[in-house]
Amino acid sequence: MTMHEMHEMSHLQYQAVYNVLSFSLASMMATTMFLWFRSFAVKDQYKSAVIISGLVTFIAAYHYVRIFNSWVEAYHYDGGSPHLTGVPFNDAYRYMDWLLTVPLLLIEILLVMKLDEETFSSKAWSLGAGSALMIASGYYGELVITGDLWPRWICWCLSMLFFLYIVYELLVGLGAATNSETDPAVQGKIRVAQVMTVISWCTYPVVYLFPMLHIDAAQAVVSIQMGYSVSDIISKCGVGLVIYQISYAKSCKVGLLPA
Repeated sequence: MTMHEMHEMSHLQYQAVYNVLSFSLASMMATTMFLWFRSFAVKDQYKSAVIISGLVTFIAAYHYVRIFNSWVEAYHYDGGSPHLTGVPFNDAYRYMDWLLTVPLLLIEILLVMKLDEETFSSKAWSLGAGSALMIASGYYGELVITGDLWPRWICWCLSMLFFLYIVYELLVGLGAATNSETDPAVQGKIRVAQVMTVISWCTYPVVYLFPMLHIDAAQAVVSIQMGYSVSDIISKCGVGLVIYQISYAKSCKVGLLPA
């Protein structure tokens, strides 16, 4: 597990992380409820995409409960200021979350695109494997947060190779399938989902660098938690809602629903 060495925090720093984790949890829970209830409003062939989108936020909500509880257990208030309890903050929950949700995020995008069965299977396996390797290499580097940071740099570079592969597939490799959409509105929404995923994911490698850039330890912890949380909300809740919009629009197009 990634048990981070904890540092004394100011009241403002502690509350910033506390509140952003709470907000992230509420966002994941609300999005899950919306997506699962609205899955009944789309055609059967698109239900899987919406249900998987809700599953992504459900898994994330569970892990945010664990992250939030771990953060609370790491500090206690004495005299109006937070102090360390001696219980380490376990940030490995994020990586366990990403290991499950990142492949599902990619699959939910594939499910709303025009792909034949063979292409879908091929892309799902390659993107799933690439994302798992990206997360695994990043997690190994996350174990190194002090001392000699070269292993962390190496893991960052390795993880970036897999990241760039996924970005290429989303923006270029799937370009033909995206362009094959006859409805400009649907095509635009698919591009939005792809670009939102890429842009939100760009935050992760930047935030990962904070400990290597000699940023103040407490400030680095705060920045990492806030950066990861905001990116999670965009990539999971935001993209999930766009996937629902695509599914609903396609359902309307085939005459199941009123436009």
